[in-house]
Amino acid sequence: MSALVQYLISGIATGCAFALVATGFVTIHRVTGVVNFAQGGFAILAGYVTFSALRAGLPHGVSELLAVLLATATGGLVGVISIGRRGTPLLASLIITIGLGFLFYAVEVAIWGDQPLQFEGVPGVFGLAGLTLQRQYVLIVAGAGVSFAALLLFFNRTYLGKIFTACASNAYAARLAGINVTRVGIAAFALGGLLGGLAGVLLLPLRSLTFDSDVDLAVNGFAAAIFGGLQRPGAALVGGLVIGVAEALVAGYSHASYQKGVSLVLIVGILVWQASRRPQAD
Repeated sequence: MSALVQYLISGIATGCAFALVATGFVTIHRVTGVVNFAQGGFAILAGYVTFSALRAGLPHGVSELLAVLLATATGGLVGVISIGRRGTPLLASLIITIGLGFLFYAVEVAIWGDQPLQFEGVPGVFGLAGLTLQRQYVLIVAGAGVSFAALLLFFNRTYLGKIFTACASNAYAARLAGINVTRVGIAAFALGGLLGGLAGVLLLPLRSLTFDSDVDLAVNGFAAAIFGGLQRPGAALVGGLVIGVAEALVAGYSHASYQKGVSLVLIVGILVWQASRRPQAD
């Protein structure tokens, strides 16, 4: 029983990080219609920047903040390159994000090399119901909780958040109302970068950091995002938690290598289910 509780807690923590990546996918897709395949790269970039900042002697907090800010700026730059030119087809924008993802690989290998790195998160452990758990789990859950609460207030209570919602609901009408939809789309990419960077600084202290670690984060994040059809942040949160817990249970009770297939199975299952619900053409 104690092992089950430990798997559930670790799964919830990693699921919260997956949900942040997923919400980046959702935010960008709602406003622009683009699936940003560079989304996982923001998390890895933030991890590398945190690693370098800590090695340079900067304290925790400052290092993570610097990393998230750089990921946010990088997200905005990806937005400028992929959708900054009005009239760029969605397929072209999608391919651009894939190319930029590979560019991230090249830059990261050139700067940090291709060997696994590690940086420390919150040190120490705590006891809960006879279990010994890392404090980093608490930070991940708390960080994700604050982030989703802030997103809820942002979209529902702020002027910029309502502009995001307007562009997501009807970009043509928003444009007629005088909203620069392209700029809002670039801002959505920046917000996606912020969420991806936050996921990176929270989760990667528990994992080894490599240039291609973004694949796992991107696949899990995308699987969580399609729980709500790439449209609902709340559904992305639920999807992230489901995937995180499922992977933890598979790794705990079976073999760790099998957990990588969980998100792929869920993606296929959800896509088949969604396709079966669509009305058939005569």
